[in-house]
Amino acid sequence: MVGAGLRANPAQEAGALSARPRRQPGALGPMALEVRQLRASYGGTEVLTGLDIDVRSGELVTLLGANGSGKSTALRCLAGLRAPDSGSASLFGEPLGNTRLGDQQRVAMVFQQPALVRRLSVLDNVCSGALGRLNWRQSACRQLFPSALREEAMRCLDRVGLSDLAAAQAGRLSGGQQQRVAVARALCQRARLLLADEPVSALDPAAAEQVLSLLADLAHTDGLAVLTVLHQPDLARRYSDRIIGLLRGNAVFDLRSSKVTHAAVSALYASPSQPGPAA
Repeated sequence: MVGAGLRANPAQEAGALSARPRRQPGALGPMALEVRQLRASYGGTEVLTGLDIDVRSGELVTLLGANGSGKSTALRCLAGLRAPDSGSASLFGEPLGNTRLGDQQRVAMVFQQPALVRRLSVLDNVCSGALGRLNWRQSACRQLFPSALREEAMRCLDRVGLSDLAAAQAGRLSGGQQQRVAVARALCQRARLLLADEPVSALDPAAAEQVLSLLADLAHTDGLAVLTVLHQPDLARRYSDRIIGLLRGNAVFDLRSSKVTHAAVSALYASPSQPGPAA
């Protein structure tokens, strides 16, 4: 839990997301992510069997399915953390990477664990999202983060409702606050596609609602394309625009969240999925 003196301003936490005008429901931007026939295997076992995914700007799409269905593997391929066996992916019509799917500057990923440098300040952690575009001297020493970048990082922290914790040590924040810092770091990366792999599975219910509300708001208000993996069907229904149900490495439905029935969700978990590490 966060220590004394490290609690964000309650009004800021509650109002930061609601202060901006929202897009009209259904007012989506251009097609952002297009994935076609994505295949990946572990040890001869095919985990993804020709997966297709579309995500538009201004849309939050969730991959839902049992362990081993290929959800996390799909995100890891798109983030460039592992090479797929075959398939293609493009972001705004441009291929993601040359020899692998993934692009450091255009795609950011938020993991189940925030992966912050706990001894550094919240602000320095957010600044690190820009390391890919800094020169080697700036990258080698955090004290050389330029003032313009620090100002940008502060704006990112303000966007997630944590600007008054900029000087706090990251390791002293609560789990939910740390995850929002990780989102701010992704914003500082200036990514156009945000991938979130089980971002709330380690959080309490209130913190989980905050993080998913933030991700939905970044899509609907800021126009980001957001693709998440969740294990909580109720949260997926409440915050997603669309839900893609995965079974044995392929999509068995791709529906507006309001159209996803309990029976459709139950079918995803009733049949055993193929095994695969972090699938």
